[in-house]
Formats: sequence, C-alpha cells, structure tokens
Amino acid sequence: MVINDRTDDLGGSQVIETRKSNIWLLKNPSTNQGTAFSREQRQALRLRGLIPHRVTTIEEQAQLVLAQNRSHSSNLTRYIGLAALHDRNEVLFYRVLVENMAELMPIVYTPTVGEACQKFSQIFRTARGIWLTPDDIDDIPDILRNAPFRDIRLIVVTDNERILGLGDCGCGGMGIPIGKLALYVAGAGIHPSKCLPISLDVGTNNPILLEDPMYMGYRKRRLSTKPYFEFVEAFVQGVREVFPQAVIQWEDFAKRRAFDLLERYEKRVPCFNDDIQGTASVVLGGIFAGLRITKERISQQRIVFIGAGEACTGIARLVGTAMKNDGADAQTLRRALVAFDSKGLLHDGREIDEPFKQEFALTKDTMAHHGLDPGSSLTPAEVIRAVKPTILIGATAQPGAFTQAMITEMAKHVERPIVMPLSNPNSKSECSPHEAIEWTGGQAIVATGSPFPDVEYNGRRYVIGQGNNVFIFPGVGMGAVVSEAREITNEMFEIASATMAECVSPDRLDAGAIYPHQDELREVSFRIACAVVKYASDHHLGRNIPDDKIEDVVRAATWYPDYVPVVLKE
Repeated sequence: MVINDRTDDLGGSQVIETRKSNIWLLKNPSTNQGTAFSREQRQALRLRGLIPHRVTTIEEQAQLVLAQNRSHSSNLTRYIGLAALHDRNEVLFYRVLVENMAELMPIVYTPTVGEACQKFSQIFRTARGIWLTPDDIDDIPDILRNAPFRDIRLIVVTDNERILGLGDCGCGGMGIPIGKLALYVAGAGIHPSKCLPISLDVGTNNPILLEDPMYMGYRKRRLSTKPYFEFVEAFVQGVREVFPQAVIQWEDFAKRRAFDLLERYEKRVPCFNDDIQGTASVVLGGIFAGLRITKERISQQRIVFIGAGEACTGIARLVGTAMKNDGADAQTLRRALVAFDSKGLLHDGREIDEPFKQEFALTKDTMAHHGLDPGSSLTPAEVIRAVKPTILIGATAQPGAFTQAMITEMAKHVERPIVMPLSNPNSKSECSPHEAIEWTGGQAIVATGSPFPDVEYNGRRYVIGQGNNVFIFPGVGMGAVVSEAREITNEMFEIASATMAECVSPDRLDAGAIYPHQDELREVSFRIACAVVKYASDHHLGRNIPDDKIEDVVRAATWYPDYVPVVLKE
C-alpha cells in the first residue's frame, strides 16, 4: 500500500493506492472508513456485504462516536473507547478529536492518560509505536524499519521514568508519547504517517510493577550510568540512519537524565525536551499574556519559584532570556529570579548538588539586597515578604505548596499578582484557583497546569486558563518539520511564547484567562509554526522560505482529517 508517494508531501496524499481489498481494508486503521465507503467503493474494493447497508457521512459517524463516548461511566473507559477507535479508524478518531478538542483533550491526554499509564498492562488492547529494550541495542536500525511508515518526521520518545507527577510507570509510560502525538496531529495537523511514538523500555525500579505477574514490560531494574547512555546513543544513531529527517522530542525523562540528554544531543540532531523547554515556553507565554492585563514589561517582573526541577529550571532560564532581551541587566536578573527546592531557598550559602540548580542560587549580595539572612531557615512566605514577587510559579506535585500566608503576603505588594500552580493532575496542584482568588480578594490572575472549572467570586466569573504545553509543542514541532530545522533553539520557544500570548483574545483577558481556549489550538499552532519557520529561514537553520510564502507552505503541510478515495493499484 502507498499512502504517500512523495516524502515532501507532509499533508498526506489525496488518494490512497493499495493492492489490498476486502476485510483487510476494514482492519487497517489507515484505510478503514467503515460505513462511509460509497456503494461504488464497496463494489470496487470487494466490501459488499461486509458492512451494514446504509452509507453514512464522516459527520454522522463522528456524532455517533461522540454519543457513545459520552455514555461511558468513567474517563478511563472513555479513554479506552477512544484508543479503540484510534486503532480501528484513524481518520475518524482525529476528526472527532479536532472538532471536540476542549472536551476530549483531558481524556486522550492529561489527566486521564495518567491513570491509563498506571493501568497499562491491565487495559492493554493493541500495540502502537516501537518498543526498544536493552536486548535490542545491536538491532535498533532494523527494529525501527519495522515501523509502518517510512517517512517519519516526528518522534516522541520516553524512558518512562518520570510520567507526569506519577513517577516510574514502566512500559505504561508509552501512553504519553501516543497521547502527545495525537495532539500533534489534532492540534497542528501533522499527518499521522509522519509520527512515531517510541518507548525506551530500559526496565523499571517500581516494585509494584516488577512483582505484577501481568506486567508487560522489560522485567528488570532500570539501566543506569554508562549502559544507559550507550543505549540512548544507539537509539539516536538508529534514528539518524533510518529516519534522518525526524525531529526527536524527549518526553518524561527524570530530571537527572533530561538535562544531560538535551545537552548531549541538541546540537547533533533536531530535538527538544518538552518538560524543560515546552513547559518553559507555555509558562512564559502565559506571563506575556498576563502582562497584557497588568500593562507591565517582562523586565520589570520578580518571580518566586516553588520547585527547582526540570520544569521550573527550564522556565527560569527562558524567562531570564526574555527579561534580558527586554533590557534587564545581570544584577536585575540575579535579584528577580528566586527558587525553592525541597530543602529550602536556593542560595550559595547552602550545599546544592545538582548543577542546574546552582545557576539560580542567590549570591550573598543578592540575599543582602533583599534583607534575607542566609543562616536562617527561610519560609516561602518570608521570602515573598522580602522579594515582593509579581509572579508565583509552582511545579512541585505537592498539593498545598501554595499556602494562604504566601498568597496573601504577595497580594499586599502587588495589585494583580500572577499565580501559576502548574502541577498535574488536579490533585497535585499547589493550590486551587478558587483559593488563590479568594485569598487575594479577587485580584489574582490565575492559570493552572491541569484543567479547572471557572471560579465564581463576589458575583464575578473568573475564567481559568490552562497552561498546557499543547499550546506550544505542536506548533514548534510543525515549524521544525516544515522548515527541516537542523536545530531547535531556545529562541524558537521564546518566539512561540510571544506568538501564543498574542492569540489570547481580549474577551478572555477581561475574564482573567491568560491562555487561549483549547478549541483555538489549530490556529495557535499554525501561527507558531509560521513564526518558527520564519526564524529558521532567517537564521539559516532550515529551508530558505520567503516570508510571503511561509503561510502557504505551512498550510499545505497541514492535514485535516477527512476521508480520501481508496483505489486498487494495478
């Protein structure tokens, strides 16, 4: 079967040519159209009698799927139902997802995908993607060639060690690359045949999984140190050999791996880490949008981070770059970015083992400037009283990490504090939006990492925007693929942040939301992709595409899920 004859035809073919017919077409999710096959196609493809008599439209099929999905009793069964549709009829799956993004995104991705990852071996139905174990280290190129499509342009890969806020999910972590790629396709229009989820199943240290007789993964303890990095190197070399034009997205690696892998490979292959760079970009985009409300500049902000892992470190780095680009000098930056880890305030008077944390340790001079005693155990509320931050960001997976004392102290010094409890799922959020709004007398601008309902307070409705990476990574990935970028730079993520912020409508800003609505995702991703393509072209990091052609090129690469004719190839 040939679904795409031209490797540069990113938007997919207008006709599917195949030598197959009969039941095979109904069993292949790329060719199955179910009852939407016309009378003529049923005759030509030997499908007569294999499906019910009535010919339906894709719109009618989508309505039925949506009604069936809504009838399920739990979000996990809704997830299983959509996964089954994905394995049965790919075009219909994406049509339903594209047209119901706000409703279904929490099902196909966070928070429901977290439960699916935890119960992966119990709910497993059909394999998807490529699974690589340490036993495969010498055969990785051959295994990659088993992928169902040859022209892979986008890979999402995980080693399953830090799945959302859940930790080591073993082979169940594959649910994340599958979910992320579904959002790439639905959110940006990258054709499904260009996408490949990969699990580096290097074992698990989760004792529950190791003792579970139903566990489907590599039942050994995780690779570590040199063997681990040798295995990842073999994977990267295999991708370069088999899919030389592929962008690699590193997903849900533990922080000690994530920074190291990004540093090792960001100059060698077009790659990025969504937990570091994508999270940073979507948070910076929310800050940019929030500053449209407060009428302030990024260089004027002071930020306290509760958490100093890969998410907050990535955010602090990108925000620092944006502040510097807006005119902030080195001293201003040192004083503006303050971070806590699980042991307390980061400053150079205490021992800090992780190198990525050391760069944000406050100096003695900075501590003195804020009136902070390096010899005392400073609480976040005390530091907030001294620093007077305009923005509070949390990525701790610790519910209650934002206390009333912290938020009310912040509101004493800032008219419209920006409060961002980013941990997901909802049960891990540092505080609820209602708490932040109530504790500030309705003055807080709140955005969360997980979806929360709007808040009613003192007769006013506050719309809670979700700082979901989905507003960033599909557009950046599409831009990198279209431009054939040799490198994905931090500047691209800053551009993506600014572009996303511009997409937030005045009505949403008036209601307190600093992120677009999920139903606007395709337009947001399109605009970000165009901005990334322009940057890559201007800086000689990819194809040279004239400015007046960029929108046409990106639009031509964007796939919309609709059935195309299936014809027998002679």
